[in-house]
Amino acid sequence: MAKIVKDTREVMNVEEELKKLETTKKDSKKRQEKKEEKSKKKESKKTNKKNKKKEKKKSGIFNYFKSIKSEISKVKWPSKKDMIKYSIATIVFIIFFAIFFYCIDLVIAIIKEAVKNG
Repeated sequence: MAKIVKDTREVMNVEEELKKLETTKKDSKKRQEKKEEKSKKKESKKTNKKNKKKEKKKSGIFNYFKSIKSEISKVKWPSKKDMIKYSIATIVFIIFFAIFFYCIDLVIAIIKEAVKNG
């Protein structure tokens, strides 16, 4: 039996260490195989999903309108009170900027007239 001094404090048995390395290699191979199996399963699930989507597309216009109905039912529509608030805010916004741009246009016209008469 060969023995090795590790870190100048610990004496190791070489055969035991080799056995440990072999078992870790076997474990790593098993882990790799499991990962490969999982990736194959994921790929098969993806292809199944793609096939299902194709089947749904082929099913026709009836399912199209059915899906529209389900999507519209998910929408949170604003209340009447909220719509009034939003409408008033929009109208005020439009009036404010109409006046703002009218004033800018007026100032530019006055400056242009002053330069022209000079």
